[in-house]
This record gives sequence, C-alpha cells and structure tokens, in this order.
Amino acid sequence: MFKIAKATLRNRNSSVASLFYSIQARSISRQSKVVKIERMVEKEDMHVTRVLFCGPHFPDSYNFTREYLQPYPFIKVDVVHYRDVPEVIKNYHICVAMTMQMDSNVISRASNIKLIMQYGVGLDGVDIDAATKHGIKVARIPSEGTGNAASCSEMAIYLMLGLLKKQNEMQISLRNRLLGEPTGDTLLGKTVFILGYGNIGIELAKRLKPFGSRVIATKRFWPASIVDSDSRLVDEKGSHEDIYTFAGKADIVVVCLRLNKETVIFPLLLHHKLVKQMNMKSCSWQ
Repeated sequence: MFKIAKATLRNRNSSVASLFYSIQARSISRQSKVVKIERMVEKEDMHVTRVLFCGPHFPDSYNFTREYLQPYPFIKVDVVHYRDVPEVIKNYHICVAMTMQMDSNVISRASNIKLIMQYGVGLDGVDIDAATKHGIKVARIPSEGTGNAASCSEMAIYLMLGLLKKQNEMQISLRNRLLGEPTGDTLLGKTVFILGYGNIGIELAKRLKPFGSRVIATKRFWPASIVDSDSRLVDEKGSHEDIYTFAGKADIVVVCLRLNKETVIFPLLLHHKLVKQMNMKSCSWQ
C-alpha cells in the first residue's frame, strides 16, 4: 500500500500514504459538509492531488483525513454524495469508496483515478476486474493489526448480548418502570459457530472464551500457524463441508466470510436450510 500511495502521489511527501493505515486509529466527531459539484474544480487546483470520499456516511473518516492533511496543501479532500460520484469522479486522482458501489460504469468514467481505496476490509462493492482493465490500483485497510478485526468482533459480541438480553424489550420495560422482565439469557454455556475463521473470527473467539462459550469454527483450510497458536480458542474445527453439522450444534452463528461470488449464497443457505438443524430453544443469528 505504501508503494501504491507513493507512486500515486509521485514525488509528494510519502508520509501521506500512512494515513490510510492509521485512518481508523483516531476518531474526530464534528459536523462535515458535502461539497457542491460546481465548486469542486478550480484553476488553482490543477496541480493538486485530489482525494474523493464517497459520502455522506462515516464522517469521521474524512474529518480525520482532512485534519491529517492540513500540513499538505497540495492534497485536497472532497466529500461527494454517492449519487453524484459518477458525474465528478473524473476530476479526482484517489477515490475512497466507502459504501459506494464502484461498478464498471463508474470506473469507466474515472479517467484520472490512480487508486481506489477502501476505508476498511470489504472490497465486495468494487469491480476489481474493471479497475484492473483501466489501470487503476485497488487497495484496502487490512483487518489484522489495524483495529478493524477487533472492532468487528466487538460489534458481534454487542449484537449477541443484545439478542440474548432482549435489549429492545428491556428498554420498553424500563420506560414502563418495570424491573426483572424480560428474563434474558447468557453467553455462558452457549455454542457459537464461527463460519469463516479468519482475522475477525480469531478476534471473536478471543472475546468469547471469557464468557464461557463453546466455540466451533469452519475454515476452508487450517494453516499450521493457526492450529498451533490459536488451537486453545476453538473447541472443534471443521471445513466448509461441515457447516450443516456445525450449525446443528450451534446456538449462535456468526458469518465472518468475505463476500464474493462463492460466499454470497452462504447466508441464504443458512437461513433456509439450517434453521431447523439448529438448537431452536435459543437460536441467534449475526
């Protein structure tokens, strides 16, 4: 990624590349504005490296980037609503996709784009083949070592607890000044099936163990490094051929697969074919 950013910015200060790795390390909460299209390109900006954030969601991402780049006047950041991106993307050199669907039509208009960057791991919204065809590099922030996987796994824990503790019903009870209802459940003793034991799956297993949960997981193949270092985290291992069997043992299923043509069908299969095999007494989905 460093080499990509360095090549993209030519002889500019290469430290700018590091912002894409540190972009999730800080949080700056303040209001941000989406730029107006007619103001985006001015004559004095002809020698400026222009960065496009496909907005308007996740405002901390571009707020932090703008603050980080204040010492670098030759790099400017704009935030454009995703519906307007196809019309203006030709005016930019770097595009941060966010939740924008970067399909072949949008990419074909990106005549000056050198890099499509994702603010996170998922590149399922980017047509990588089309980008490659147009000579555009595609990159992402890796989940390992950046806080990304940890953040996702913590969100999964939060959702599990919310379901088990019946969070919505509990809020209603509190508003009605009722205590002790509904009666929630615990992660203690629950079997959690992690479908796709990658970086997020590993971080999730680390957090489930202190709750007293039994962790079972499937992975396409198990490298020796994972088996040796993280064997204590998983009580039972399997491959994707075992998903039906493992689902039948699980109280909770967490899908941690990268979304692509091969895996897009898994959630649908789980919903329609596996519900009856799961422990229906206490069944949760993430």
